[in-house]
Amino acid sequence: MVNKLPLSGETVIFTSTKKSEEPYELVRQLGGNPVSYPLIRTEERVSVNDDERMMQTRNYDWLIFTSQSAVAAFHHKLKRFKMDVQDYELRVAAVGEKTAHALERIGFRVDFIPDVFSADVFVRQFNPEGESLRALFIKGNLAGTLISTELSLSVDEWTVYETLPEVSSAARIVELVKDTTSVTVLFASPSAVTVFTEHVAPKIGWAGYTIGAIGHITKRALHRMGAPVHVMPETYTLPELVQTLAGSKGRN
Repeated sequence: MVNKLPLSGETVIFTSTKKSEEPYELVRQLGGNPVSYPLIRTEERVSVNDDERMMQTRNYDWLIFTSQSAVAAFHHKLKRFKMDVQDYELRVAAVGEKTAHALERIGFRVDFIPDVFSADVFVRQFNPEGESLRALFIKGNLAGTLISTELSLSVDEWTVYETLPEVSSAARIVELVKDTTSVTVLFASPSAVTVFTEHVAPKIGWAGYTIGAIGHITKRALHRMGAPVHVMPETYTLPELVQTLAGSKGRN
């Protein structure tokens, strides 16, 4: 018999910044209780030469985005300097459907998305044709170097946002895990894993609750810290992670 509410009685903690209600509503539909305790927050990086950098962005052949936060920060700069997406005669690459949708919402057409929503897969699959192509990687301060160093075309970087720890959530997670019978903690980035390791794990350890990772990079970060990973989706999105969690709980 199929369990229609496989997350019944389960408290599901999201440790990433809330960008959409979809995964939370999905947890509710599956019988669970979603809680948002982000361990990181993002802030736009503002510089005195932002206006000049924004004008230069139109001179590239490709813009590359790997996160919704990068899209949001770029959009703020577009509006601040009264620039129009329609003025861009270039192509756009996105790592992930959510990032692509964020770009489309502000008016860009997305020309390339990798099969797996991860930077290491992106650099293997992104091979645009043409000589002397130039790309601009619009990123956060914690982005890795793969995209900048491993692509065949010339890549410049522009850091448009900062990822900062949100330590205030740590005590709430500790209390919830200690006081709740059945808990799952979901991780969407290595940054959240780092904050959890420093401020939560010393007080509750890595056992007694379910751990979910949105992709293999985050899974690898958890394993480096000595943590198990019980669920990981094939498609690296939060709704798919929730569905994978529900499938796991439904079999128990």
